[in-house]
This record gives sequence, C-alpha cells and structure tokens, in this order.
Amino acid sequence: MFASVCNKLCETSALPSSHISSEHANEQNVDEVESILQSVERSPTTCTRRIPTLISVPHTRAWRTLRQHGLYPFHLQMVQRLEEEDEARQLDLFQWIIANRRIIPFILFTDEASFTRDAINNTHNSHRWSDKNPHAIVERNSQHRFSVNVWCGVMDNQLIGPAMLPNRRTGRAYVDFLQNELPLLLEEVPLVKRMCMVFQHDGAPAHYSRLVTHHLNLTFPEQWIGRGGHVQWPPTSPDLTPLDFCLWGWMKSEVYKEEVNTRDELVVSHYE
Repeated sequence: MFASVCNKLCETSALPSSHISSEHANEQNVDEVESILQSVERSPTTCTRRIPTLISVPHTRAWRTLRQHGLYPFHLQMVQRLEEEDEARQLDLFQWIIANRRIIPFILFTDEASFTRDAINNTHNSHRWSDKNPHAIVERNSQHRFSVNVWCGVMDNQLIGPAMLPNRRTGRAYVDFLQNELPLLLEEVPLVKRMCMVFQHDGAPAHYSRLVTHHLNLTFPEQWIGRGGHVQWPPTSPDLTPLDFCLWGWMKSEVYKEEVNTRDELVVSHYE
C-alpha cells in the first residue's frame, strides 16, 4: 500500500483518490473472488492468514469469500499408516468373514486401552468466548501421574467387562487374565454362544507370547483370531474392531466428565 501511494505521488504529485466507481469495484471484487478461490484450489491446505500475503486482500475478506462459496476448514484426521502388504492381509480377513458371516455374532472382539489422569486435552478445539482475553488455562498434573489399563470385550450386542489389567503388559500377566478372570466374565454369556465362541485379539507383543498362544490353542482350538491364530489378525488395523470404532470414545467421555484426582477414583469411574 505504501509503495502504491509513493508511486502515485511521484507520477501525479497527488494522493490517489479513494473514490472508485461501482463498475470498477464490481470488476475488482470479481477478480479478488477468483484469485481467492484459485489460491485455495491450488493449495487446499493453505490458511486464510497466508492468502492476503499472496493476493493482497484483507484476511477478513478472504475468510468471508470462502464462506460465501461454501468452503469450510476441516481438520485432518490421523489414521494408521499401512504398509504395502497390510492391505492384502486386511483383504484376506474380510474375505474370511464374508465366507463365514454366520459366526459374526459369536466372535468375541477384545481390546485394551489406557486411561490416564489428565485425559485428552485438545487445546486446538478448546475456546472461551469473551470481550477481553480471559487468559484461561488448563491445569495439568504431570508431576503426579497414574494410569489404568482396561480390557473390554464385545460379543454380538453384549458388552463383556471392563476388567483391569496390570499397567505393564506382559505375556505372563495376560495369560493369567485369560485363565483366571476371563472365564468369570464369560459367565454372563449364554452357554450356547460360549460353545461356538471365536476369540479375537490384536497382535500386541504380550498377545503373541508362547504362553498365550499355547493357552488359546488349547482353549479355543482353531477358533481364535490373532497373530499366530487360525485366522490372522492384520497388523496396524486398530480401527477394525467395534471397541475402537465406538466403545473407547464413549467410555472416555463418561469417565472424564468429572476431574479424577486419584487412581482409585479412576478405577471406580470405569466400573460405574
């Protein structure tokens, strides 16, 4: 702007007029709109703060133009990276399920999740509206940390668990859970379903120990899905189970409705 004023003074010895005819204004607005839309089309990840530096328009005008044309900034979603061979492994699992879809109600999908004291604080989506900066803060208790490792299962329309596991995930601790606690949790499942049940878990290192594999081969002969099982569970596929798809997000929203100050409170909130 200053360079334009300086050039105008040098050329005409007068300041540029602020009056613009309506016809010229309309032409200018059309050019601006096209420039703004083209800049977003060339680079969909650009921000509205960068557009003014590229085409010399106010930030508010660029934002308003994008909104008027139905464009909104959507956040990117984090997904698990897949290797070249992972897609083929997932396809093998899907084909097996399609060929054996009658057993879907009998598959016990299982998973584990860690719950911590501070929950999940996404400050990017946290706002506080005010006419002045309230300097709002979110306290973190990083000096007094604790966590709980939770196991849950879903079979057909029935939730099994939750159950607490040791924070240190080892094959010995996991097989102890399978031998001593899982049978008690399955008592609520009808006997007919238990007779045809197919056990599933992911390929976590603790799930692939010799003790665990030996126990599953004896307890669920050719009826378990996982690394080393009768049916292979594809790696890097955490979103294929109903627990990751819907359960953990809902459970964490319930657990973290109120502030958690001790590990005992965190454990109690899971069972409630």
